[in-house]
Amino acid sequence: MFAPAEFWVLISFLVFVGVILYYKVPAMVTAALDKRAADIARELDEARRLREEAQALLASYQRKQAEAMQEADAIVTQAKAEAERLAAETRANMQAQVERRTQLAQDKIAQAETQALQEVRAVAAEVAAGAAQRLIAEKVDAAKDAAIVERSIAELASKLH
Repeated sequence: MFAPAEFWVLISFLVFVGVILYYKVPAMVTAALDKRAADIARELDEARRLREEAQALLASYQRKQAEAMQEADAIVTQAKAEAERLAAETRANMQAQVERRTQLAQDKIAQAETQALQEVRAVAAEVAAGAAQRLIAEKVDAAKDAAIVERSIAELASKLH
């Protein structure tokens, strides 16, 4: 009457496979697996694209950093050159100022020498005039003095014409 258990397991298995095929479970599993594979492929493509963008961005930032370093080096070099130029200019200005002050001091010394020489000459002329006046006063009397003045006036009149 009843068939052996193996028979019923076989029947159950065939019914199970039939139900699975009737409801198209293998197609759904295949579709789900295909969808999952497509999602994974899309995620891999997205990851690959993001990686490439990241590498491009990294390369861009490295290039910008290199450019910034070159610019910084150029600025430092320019600043050093400017500092050296300013130092040379300052040295030249200081040298010129020292030379001007030296020349000014030499001019003042020469002027003081000239003024002292003029003062000495003036004093010598006053002393000579005073000495001459004393000598004349001692050696010339009033009569001779009047004759000299009259003669000088006569000579003056002839020289003016």
